[in-house]
Amino acid sequence: MEYTFFAKGHENVRSLHKSTFEITTDDYLTPRGDCIIGINSNITMKDFPEEIRNALMTDDSKIELLLETDNGSDIITGYGSSNLTLSHPSDMVCRKSSFTCNRTLMIHADKAAIDLNRTLIDDLKKGSDLKVTIRI
Repeated sequence: MEYTFFAKGHENVRSLHKSTFEITTDDYLTPRGDCIIGINSNITMKDFPEEIRNALMTDDSKIELLLETDNGSDIITGYGSSNLTLSHPSDMVCRKSSFTCNRTLMIHADKAAIDLNRTLIDDLKKGSDLKVTIRI
């Protein structure tokens, strides 16, 4: 199953965090947000279709997140968990660790912000559109 949504880059995208990356509905980004790669998401996790939410909230469900801009792309693989609530009103965080909170979209991700394709990140620093596809 697959679900796609959209966000935007921002001049302050740094993509330097070593254990997470984040997409948010917020419309601003300060230089301190070194894990945030996309802002102005057109949806929150609460908006995901029920079948996607149920799959994400299942232990060991394998998740692929495809990130795409005009010139770059990357695929991140991680896992769902029955501990996920997917209830944060703005933030979606992919984590290398097993930590969960209401902001967590996936755990045991194989990449964090610092690991993402730099052509993708360069596009996002220019404010490019970000297409995000969740595959379960």
